[in-house]
Amino acid sequence: MARPYRLQAEGCFYHITSRGDGHQAIYLSDKDRNKFLAYLVTAKERFKFYLHAYCLMSNHYHLFLETTQPNLSRIMQYINTAYTIYSNVKRNKSGHLFQGRFKSVLVEADSYFAELTRYIHLNPVRAGIVDSPEKYRWSSYQAYLQGRGDGVVDIDRVKQFLDMDLKHYRQFVQDPKISPNPLKNVYAGFILGGVKFIKDKLSQLQAEVESRDFAHKRAIKNIIEPQAIIKAVSDYFKIYTEDIRYSKKRPLEAKQIAIYFIRRKTGLTNAQIGVLFRMKPQAVSMAALGFEKKAEQDHKLKSIRDEIDCRFEV
Repeated sequence: MARPYRLQAEGCFYHITSRGDGHQAIYLSDKDRNKFLAYLVTAKERFKFYLHAYCLMSNHYHLFLETTQPNLSRIMQYINTAYTIYSNVKRNKSGHLFQGRFKSVLVEADSYFAELTRYIHLNPVRAGIVDSPEKYRWSSYQAYLQGRGDGVVDIDRVKQFLDMDLKHYRQFVQDPKISPNPLKNVYAGFILGGVKFIKDKLSQLQAEVESRDFAHKRAIKNIIEPQAIIKAVSDYFKIYTEDIRYSKKRPLEAKQIAIYFIRRKTGLTNAQIGVLFRMKPQAVSMAALGFEKKAEQDHKLKSIRDEIDCRFEV
């Protein structure tokens, strides 16, 4: 079954949530939370987005971000993959840490900015962890109260969209009579906004879907150049790119990994990949499928795959 397409554009606001697989905890210590925030900061530097609010709970997290490029999936792939590798290596585990794909809701900031940030900051209160949001360390609420960035949230950018000063924002958040869940107003599972906003975004989504073949390889064509994939693999194994492409000496793990990623992350056919590696199409297919099977059984090989995957800015 094809995945539903996410509307990705510059200047869009998204509420993001991602949960632990099987509702398992994703943070077991303060060190884990700090490491996740560090990856979040790195992602901001790499993918050029603004972070308006966040909250790290034990088995899930909330982000409210604004893109400057149509690259939401690349942002989230980097964050979740990087943290998963860290967590698995630290605990000598393998496999998924997060439950499926992250969930994203496209938000009309002019209508829902204050309400959505309040909803995010009140998560630990609703969960019974604290009785007041300022007592919870792992959210952006303290940065809002202090009126300066915490190194993670972009508080100056926040002030441009928040329709009240930060003093009144505190009263707004803690007013016990007003704390509705804005996500109850989400339309079609992925848009939060007024009627005009919803119609505009649905029209934009329809236009994008009609202009591309999202059901097949064109959905990922040219996301990464095959040469960039070969270079990333050669950097990891510290060997020449030409050795990856043309050497027939065993072991052939580097070549197999490169072929595996090129098949997954480009629109190239087996025949086209074969030209790069001087291989027949059938051999290309066997190399990729053989590596995929081995990686599922070999924890070390799977870790290598995941670490290389994390290097791609996709």
